[in-house]
Amino acid sequence: MRTVYLNGEYIPETEARVSVFDRGFLMADGVYEVTSVLGGKLIDFDGHAVRLERSLDALEMRSPISKEDLLGVHRELVRLNDIDEGMIYLQITRGAPGDRDFVFPDPETTMPTIVLFTQNKPGLADNPAAKKGIRVISIDDIRWGRRDIKTVQLLYPSMGKMMAKKAGADDAWMIEDGFVTEGTSNNAYIVKGNKIITRALSNDILHGITRAAVLRFAREAQMEVEERNFTLEEARNADEAFVTSASTFVMPVVQIDDAVLGDGTPGRVAPRLREIYLEESMRAAV
Repeated sequence: MRTVYLNGEYIPETEARVSVFDRGFLMADGVYEVTSVLGGKLIDFDGHAVRLERSLDALEMRSPISKEDLLGVHRELVRLNDIDEGMIYLQITRGAPGDRDFVFPDPETTMPTIVLFTQNKPGLADNPAAKKGIRVISIDDIRWGRRDIKTVQLLYPSMGKMMAKKAGADDAWMIEDGFVTEGTSNNAYIVKGNKIITRALSNDILHGITRAAVLRFAREAQMEVEERNFTLEEARNADEAFVTSASTFVMPVVQIDDAVLGDGTPGRVAPRLREIYLEESMRAAV
């Protein structure tokens, strides 16, 4: 049985309760973050904490915890649940005002709800999928316009993953006006002629913490990076493709719809970036 953190307390998961009037439940009025754990240490914690504050500010929601205390909670959950490799999920909602209303509750009288829980995932860094690559399908991107805010509004990404599953694929890339925006839970990249191409930061995509680190490491390794929109057709004709996220790190993509990339196996760039990312991130882990 896991120990979870709820509003200042460490309690068994079976005893954790949130009000039916919580705005996260009623309105998807909340934000979240996911931090990986490797070797019992936190990967990219600072980046996730900074993005959390950005998301909260964008929704005019106050934080119920300081960055220092949040780090302490993450570390304590790792200890209590004996996590060597896994994930820590954090969710903050605007709280439970006691009744349903579209208008935000008074922040002086309604405290935010904060929940953290762990997932134990042995072998996270040595995921077999990274050696063979994944297949993705393309779907229309019909989400709201502020995808840069990491909210708990995950219904369409969930539907996208189910579309992929039904099609016999592993994930989906979302398409808007002919251009790839991102994956259902990851940032998307293609490689053409040794150049890494990925969509530039804007309100259209999540500002991935793993994305930022991977691009920094790529440039330090003298790899050429171009941040611009790319079409689905470009992706289908790319030499390589991959995705990045906190849970998959760098994951090669070997097929997009019915287009097989290269010889259908991971190329040279994505595996090397995964190797660099894991090495550097574990060195800097807290």
